[in-house]
Amino acid sequence: MAEIDGVTEQFERERSRLRAIAYRVLGSFNEADDAVQETWLRLSRTDVAQIDNLTAWLTTVVTRVCLNMLEARRSRREESLAAVVPEPTVTVASYDPEHEAVLADSVGIALQVVLETLSPPERVAFVLHDLFSLHFDEIASIMGKSTIAVRQLASRARRRVQGRPVPDSDLTAHWDVVDAFYAAARDGDLERLLAVLDPEAVERIQGPTAVPGMPESVGQPQLIRGAREIARRASAGGRLGRQIRLALVNGAAGAILLEQGQPVALMSFTIIGGKIVEIDLLTDPARLRAL
Repeated sequence: MAEIDGVTEQFERERSRLRAIAYRVLGSFNEADDAVQETWLRLSRTDVAQIDNLTAWLTTVVTRVCLNMLEARRSRREESLAAVVPEPTVTVASYDPEHEAVLADSVGIALQVVLETLSPPERVAFVLHDLFSLHFDEIASIMGKSTIAVRQLASRARRRVQGRPVPDSDLTAHWDVVDAFYAAARDGDLERLLAVLDPEAVERIQGPTAVPGMPESVGQPQLIRGAREIARRASAGGRLGRQIRLALVNGAAGAILLEQGQPVALMSFTIIGGKIVEIDLLTDPARLRAL
């Protein structure tokens, strides 16, 4: 019993760090918790006396679990277009600036968005080296690759990260932009909508839509391009009179749309330079129920 208590205590001391690694690699709090739990299960089935360095062992296991999860996720996305709007993590907005500032810092909104563009090996190599300061030799051992290969993965990832514009990280400013968007949509004011939308903005829609004057979307995901078309649809949607509850979606500003108290849509926004550049709209009833 004392030995089990000792192992549990050691694991709990490492839990926060393991969860941080898992979140940075996976970009999902729920999946990060799953990865940490799987790491604990593997530890509980292992003879701890045979582990020379528990911290290194746990880092290796949680990273490999995350890598497997990333590869499985990529396979699912290649098999189905349904993943065009990613699985979100949703937290109802607290309206507490201090709390949300802490959350924004821990989530790393801007970085997480860019990390989604990397391959699983690139993402793991970049996260472990650039964010958690592991040596390339350690990462090579974890990933089962040569040190040279890991250096190349991290270098390629770094170039891609540095070469992309990243979203604003000021959540207070995010809320201002989102508030302005919904206020303009409710008023049917196209010019005010265009003022908060980047001219090249895109909107991804997953699930059925029924907007006045617009063809109904069913089945296949839609991609709407251009600020004017997005503004036109938002203005038409504003006439539906839905309730809006601000929410953090994957750590960024978003909203839950409700009819008679029931969620009918989830929206998340990518904001760069004070303008909305991307909108993800999820209306799939099954996926909304799962949230």
